[in-house]
Amino acid sequence: MKSQVKKWLIASLLIAGILSLFASSHPDGFEKAGEETGYIETATALLASPFPDYTIPFMDSWVSNSLAGIIGVIITYFLFTTLGKLVGRNTR
Repeated sequence: MKSQVKKWLIASLLIAGILSLFASSHPDGFEKAGEETGYIETATALLASPFPDYTIPFMDSWVSNSLAGIIGVIITYFLFTTLGKLVGRNTR
C-alpha cells in the first residue's frame, strides 16, 4: 500500500472513530424533508441497513457509534480497492 493511501486511510479511520461521537442526533436534510412531507411513514427499504442510525444493533454504548464508523470505512476501502483492481485489469 502506498504511503499516501495509508495516510488517508488512517485519517479516515480517526475521523470515523472519534468525530462520529460528536455527530448530531437530529435528522439529516433528507430525513427531515421526508418527515415534513409524510413520505417517511410510507417509505420502504429494499435492503435492511447493517448499521441503523449509525450504531451497531447489539451494542448499547458510545463504542457502537465509533465501531460503526470504523467498520464502514473498512468496508468502503476494501470494496473500492477490489473494484479498482477489477476495472484496472480489464483496461490493460
